[in-house]
Amino acid sequence: MKKLRLAITGMTACSGCQLSLLNCENELPDLLEKFDFSFFPLASSPLDLIGEYDASIVEGCVSMPHEKKLLLELRNRSRYLIAVGTCAVFGGVAALKNDEEREVLRKQVYGSSSIVESTFRPLPLNNLVQVDASITGCPPEKMELLRLLGGLLAGALPVDSDYPVCTECRIRENICLLTERGELCLGMLVSGGCHARCPSMAVPCEGCRGPLPEANLREALRIYAEKGFDRETVFARLRRFCPEWRL
Repeated sequence: MKKLRLAITGMTACSGCQLSLLNCENELPDLLEKFDFSFFPLASSPLDLIGEYDASIVEGCVSMPHEKKLLLELRNRSRYLIAVGTCAVFGGVAALKNDEEREVLRKQVYGSSSIVESTFRPLPLNNLVQVDASITGCPPEKMELLRLLGGLLAGALPVDSDYPVCTECRIRENICLLTERGELCLGMLVSGGCHARCPSMAVPCEGCRGPLPEANLREALRIYAEKGFDRETVFARLRRFCPEWRL
């Protein structure tokens, strides 16, 4: 069987999503037999983009001209372009300051240095190119990445989660941090797939996997209000990872 050619790279991000794949130590030997990681700067010496790719897996949002150029080239060379991680899908933490002046922010971070001469408002990938599939999470779970690669081998793409983190809490028989402890936990509004990792350790869900499209927002806000959390407080927390999440 011919190996699939992959391009894996990051834009404005922390590289955590790519590291999650590299952390699949036990599975990496098998992956190397099935995939040609043709462009993967985090894992090998950077090379130029060469030829066509069966899929490009991209982490991070886009905030600089050279990132936009790379993203467009990857889109043109790839059968599939897949956004991986909350920053790539929703903008993430990098987009928290999108309402502020970019040049002021650049000077605050870089001072008079010319390392970064130009930035623009951080954007999720689908604001610039067609995205064929996405996996959210900060970072995604390792098994999600392995399922993504397994699906590519079978000619299939991942589908979005259609259940909330709360469902996974119930499966794991966790106590409800909102109703039983009065803590602001966002699980009922956030896409599942993390196996309720944080609530299982008694840490409220911060919403890092982004919004569940079919969530019953009206009922959720009613429950939050009963626990003393007003609408603005809830949405301020939701926007940490999805800045475009509006009232």
